[in-house]
Amino acid sequence: MITLSRANYRPYGIDFPGGVTGRFTNGRTYVDALAQLLGFRNYIPPYARARGRASMRGVNYASGAAGIIDETGNNLGDHASMNQQVANFGNTVLEMRRFFRGDTNALNNYLSKCIFYSGMGSNDYLNNYFMPSFYTSSSDYNTTAFSAKLLQDYTRQLTQLYSLGARKVIITAVGQIGCIPYQLARYHGNGSRCNEEINKAISLFNSGLRNLVDSANSGQLAGAKFVYLDFYQSTKDIVQNGSAYGFEVVDKGCCGVGRNNGQITCLPMQQPCQDRRKYLFWDAFHPTEVANIMLAKTTYSTQSPYTYPINIQQLAML
Repeated sequence: MITLSRANYRPYGIDFPGGVTGRFTNGRTYVDALAQLLGFRNYIPPYARARGRASMRGVNYASGAAGIIDETGNNLGDHASMNQQVANFGNTVLEMRRFFRGDTNALNNYLSKCIFYSGMGSNDYLNNYFMPSFYTSSSDYNTTAFSAKLLQDYTRQLTQLYSLGARKVIITAVGQIGCIPYQLARYHGNGSRCNEEINKAISLFNSGLRNLVDSANSGQLAGAKFVYLDFYQSTKDIVQNGSAYGFEVVDKGCCGVGRNNGQITCLPMQQPCQDRRKYLFWDAFHPTEVANIMLAKTTYSTQSPYTYPINIQQLAML
C-alpha cells in the first residue's frame, strides 16, 4: 500500500505491493513513476529504515510475495503479509503522534490528505491458489469461494487501515496474470495462448474489488474516497495491441531463462535483452520501466478507462 500526499504534494507515502527493498523491474515501478508525478523527489523508503521524522516523508511497507492471506508466499520464504503491513502502519501512526504533540485531530487531518496505495491479491493466486503442490486452498475452495474469502479478508484489512486514519485509498485489480511469461512458459492449452482458467478466477476477485470501492464511496466509510485501478484491463489492452503502445514483444520477459524467458526469472549477472523499451515484461512476472511509466501517466491525469470513479490527480486534489 502506498500513501502519497495531496495539494503541494507534501511527501508522505505508504506502499504495500512489491518487495521490501527490491523493485522487480529494470528501473521505476508503477508506484515510483506515480510518486514522481505527485512531486516526490526520492523513492519512498522502506519501513525498516523509516523511523522518526523520516516517516513523515513516506513509508514503504511492501514485502515480496506477500498476500492478503498470511500463508501466501511461504513457499518463497519469510515475508510480511497484508495483516502485518497494516499493523506496521499502526506502529508508524503511534510514533507520529509525538510530532503532533498528542493532537489527534491534527494527526488525523494530516493522514486524511495522504494517498494510500494497495496492490494486493496477485500473490494469493500465483503463490497460493494455483500452487497445489504447496497449498491446499484450491482443494478447500472453488474459485468463487476463494475470491469471496479474499474479499472478506481484504475488506477487513482496508477497514482497519481506515480506522488508523486512511481516507484516500487506491486499490488495484489483479492484472491479467494468466498471460504473463511465467504462465505462458507452463501453459499448453488450446484456443488461447493465455491460461484463461487463471484469468477467469481473478476476474471474480476484481469484480468484487470494484464493488468494494462503490461501497466505501457510498458512505459505508464516512469521509473516505476510494479509487479502483483496473490493471486487468490495462494489461489486456497492451497485450492485445502491443504495437500501438510501442511494444514489439508482449509474451516474453526481457530477462529470464527458458520458454518465453519465463521458466526461471531474471538471475543475477544475467544478460537482459538489448532494447528494454520494446518489451512489456521485464522478467517472468513484472512489467518493464517503460510500461510502468506509461501506465502511471495514463492513470494520473487523463480520463482513463483504467481509473474509477476518478483519476489519481483528481483524488490528490480533493
